[in-house]
Amino acid sequence: LIYGFFLLQECSKKQKNDDTQNTSVNALTSNAEFAEKNEFHTLANAKILLSDCLACDSCMTSEEGVRVFQQNQKELFRILNLNKKCDTSKHKVLAVSICPQSLPYFAAKFSLSVNDAARRLCGFLKSLGVHYVFDTTIAADFSILESQREFVQRYQQRNQEEHALPMFASACPGWIRYAERVLTNLVTSHICTAKSPQQIMGSLVKGYFARQQNLSPDKIFHVIVAPCYDKKLEALREDFYTALYNSQEVDCVLTSGEIVQIMEQKNVSMKDVTEVAVDSLFGEIKEGDVVRHDGKTSDGYLEHIFKHAAKELFGMDVKEITYKALKNKDFQEVTLEKDGETLLRFAAAYGFRNIQNMVLKLKKGKFSYHFVEVLACPGGCLNGKGQAQTEDGKPDKALLNQMEEVYAAIPVRLPETNMHVQKMYQDWLEGMDSKKVQETLHTKYSAVNQTASNLDIKW
Repeated sequence: LIYGFFLLQECSKKQKNDDTQNTSVNALTSNAEFAEKNEFHTLANAKILLSDCLACDSCMTSEEGVRVFQQNQKELFRILNLNKKCDTSKHKVLAVSICPQSLPYFAAKFSLSVNDAARRLCGFLKSLGVHYVFDTTIAADFSILESQREFVQRYQQRNQEEHALPMFASACPGWIRYAERVLTNLVTSHICTAKSPQQIMGSLVKGYFARQQNLSPDKIFHVIVAPCYDKKLEALREDFYTALYNSQEVDCVLTSGEIVQIMEQKNVSMKDVTEVAVDSLFGEIKEGDVVRHDGKTSDGYLEHIFKHAAKELFGMDVKEITYKALKNKDFQEVTLEKDGETLLRFAAAYGFRNIQNMVLKLKKGKFSYHFVEVLACPGGCLNGKGQAQTEDGKPDKALLNQMEEVYAAIPVRLPETNMHVQKMYQDWLEGMDSKKVQETLHTKYSAVNQTASNLDIKW
């Protein structure tokens, strides 16, 4: 869906699989604000492939388009150059938060361990002038914990509340945009209200961290490094904005591939960069080794919610989950059974082919799942269009296989065991059931009016 506004006519993806045409269009030319010449002025404007557009339905306004276009390497360097000027009143504290699914890309691409990749990436960013580098895993901890609690509540209310079940995951911005703009009321009431890790990380950096550092949120320029382009559009959501300070909680999203472009532009190899420990949100404490959640190629909402629900609702401890592939490897289901009865039925649906099949079943009233982890990218977050792609826009399957191996080897940490998270619930959020938790960690997804023609898009 990113850059859908660049197309002169509506894009209908009619292929039977997720491999779309590779026609490219030129991004908008830089406006005067970004014409300032600096050490990074030779970067070419981005070429956008139609295959980068996960749900192109002409759903972006021209204003959104301009703001998305501003989220590029030049904007990062605009802030870095601003900080070099003498007028300190205009300086920004530059913070970069890295998604866990981006680290295997850097590790595989440069033949490093994931811990080395994290520290060298941190060293590279700080060599540019970045002040803080964070890991977004803690934000995913909050998102998963809130999703777990919400699923249990929805399950318990399933007989009283028509739209309680099924519950759809809310972490993927491509899926959310498609649901709000195309599927509308059919599914929006079924989407989990827990914010995505990116949205929560924005609150952590410009809320919790800003307060710890005695900084106004608008004095922080917050960059997210992510696997996909759709997160650029997610950063523009109205519920991701603090009106009091006229500040977005995420100011700029750069894909993993865009960071590598910066390295190439500056003729820097990750292997030559000094290692620097990743920062934490808690004072002088530094992050230790990289950890992940219990998912194959994503943050693992299905596995964590499934195990939590099995314990909370049925008193069953599930140690290992068995996936059953259905029509393809990107549509799999997991069931909890006891005495021949199916108690829970979950599914993972990755890629728009599977999403549309899922929605068709929902329309026909033949939907048997209690929860679905929905991701727009076939293969999950590791296969985001902002990384693991060849120069012609095709998936780099060899690199992706390496990334999957790297990701699988990262130790799993349950979000419940993160003591920082538990402490923040009490000290920052005023308890797990507080009004502040709802305001900070949850949002509402709702239908957005579209023209009739846009509702007929097929994939």
